[in-house]
Amino acid sequence: MCKTKPTLWSLGLAFVLSNLISLPPCLAQSNALTNTPPNVVFILADDIGYREMGCFGQEKIKTPNIDRLAREGVRLTQHYCGNAVCAPSRCVLMTGKDPGRAEIRDNRSTKPEGQWPISDGAVTLAELFKDRGYATGGFGKWGLGGPGSTGDPMKQGFDRFFGYLCQEHAHSYYPSYLRSNDKTIELNNKPPIPGHAGLAEGADPNNPRSYDAFKGTDYAPDRIQQQAIEFLRASKERPFFLYYPSTLPHVALHVPDVELEQYLKLGWNDPPFTRAKGGYTPHFTPRAAYAAMVSRLDKEVGAILDELDRLGLAENTIVVFSSDNGTTHLGEEVDYEFFDSVGELRGLKGSLYEGGVRVPTVVRYPKVIPAGTECNYVSGFEDWMPTLMEFIGTSSASKDSLPAGTTGLSIARALKGQDQPPRPYLYREFPGYGGQQFIRVDNWKAIRQKLNQGKVDTELYDLSKDPSEKENVAKAHPDVVAKLEGLMREARTPSATFPLKNID
Repeated sequence: MCKTKPTLWSLGLAFVLSNLISLPPCLAQSNALTNTPPNVVFILADDIGYREMGCFGQEKIKTPNIDRLAREGVRLTQHYCGNAVCAPSRCVLMTGKDPGRAEIRDNRSTKPEGQWPISDGAVTLAELFKDRGYATGGFGKWGLGGPGSTGDPMKQGFDRFFGYLCQEHAHSYYPSYLRSNDKTIELNNKPPIPGHAGLAEGADPNNPRSYDAFKGTDYAPDRIQQQAIEFLRASKERPFFLYYPSTLPHVALHVPDVELEQYLKLGWNDPPFTRAKGGYTPHFTPRAAYAAMVSRLDKEVGAILDELDRLGLAENTIVVFSSDNGTTHLGEEVDYEFFDSVGELRGLKGSLYEGGVRVPTVVRYPKVIPAGTECNYVSGFEDWMPTLMEFIGTSSASKDSLPAGTTGLSIARALKGQDQPPRPYLYREFPGYGGQQFIRVDNWKAIRQKLNQGKVDTELYDLSKDPSEKENVAKAHPDVVAKLEGLMREARTPSATFPLKNID
């Protein structure tokens, strides 16, 4: 039985941190159901909003496969991605360290290709699985280090990688090449379609033919999905970890015409996105394109689920679906108001308000996680490392089971529908988009904005009464504000590479 923790206020944070990764094991060994530990498939959407799937309330976009996953598993209603944008969010997921301890805390590109790399000393989820005898494959967008760097996925525990190493390269769905392990694979896009370009000079924005220049031949998601399915087939005789960080539905709005058909006939009065003010490549019907991209992501999920069924592996495979952050703030490309993308939540991608970081998450593990259930436990990307290690039979009580500095905790009991003590806190910081910081304890959320401008004012919200973060109650609860501000100071170590201005 899991032990009950004392209240946070009575503990020093150092004591709390030391106990986060020392909970006794709460689950029977996973091989009680089979002779082998469970396979793990982690599907990561790119910029999908909290309300953009049917199982989370979406009414316009069709997501039957993700909805099926929810019917057969559990929906996490208070799950937080690692950060408000791509790279730092993925760093939290891969390393099990929240943004106050993680190496990468913002997007930063490097030359000639890629983002700031995680270090050689970082221990990733893939490395933990590989050390336990798992085949490991990554398919999609990496964003944690370019070719040959210390962050290259082939140096971070993956046996197989296919896709984009660089986030900027991934802005095009019709690129000239993708990466396959340590090699470059040419695609049949001549010329490749850029992720950022405008209409030709003199082109009529009201003529759909003006947008044909942004349609390619060789759609990268097709190639990536094919390689992921081949990995499943090649690994069927041994336990495997499939990491599938899809590029969908991140803009640019690139999607084959055949995917658009189901939405073009709905009469959405879809004004063209002409890129008059910059941004990504134009599209004649941006609402239909975005909906089609989400549905295309759903088809990828369906292909993976169908292949697990065909191989007879579904019963012994944990499938997780989540998103790296909330819906893009680029309203001309993605009409988040039309789709009600974040519902009642405040904020979009780049924001530490709920809409930027609370993400739709579903987990299926037949015979272990009850089907058709809902989990309201507050959790985050840092929790997947200890949770998955516990599910595959690695004791969370073992000091050697998790890398030093891991700040996540196993949420296995909560996923199973069992009682689990509340987490001590959930912390996020983000030096981008003006500089931001928040900490959540129970239903209290303290958040700071515009730190780069010298503002250190703390807002306070009671999420149980105000999930939309409309009423700042800091003045009414100065004692709570003071305690949470103290925790924000203690919940982090300064980063010389990604400093938080006016805090560090």
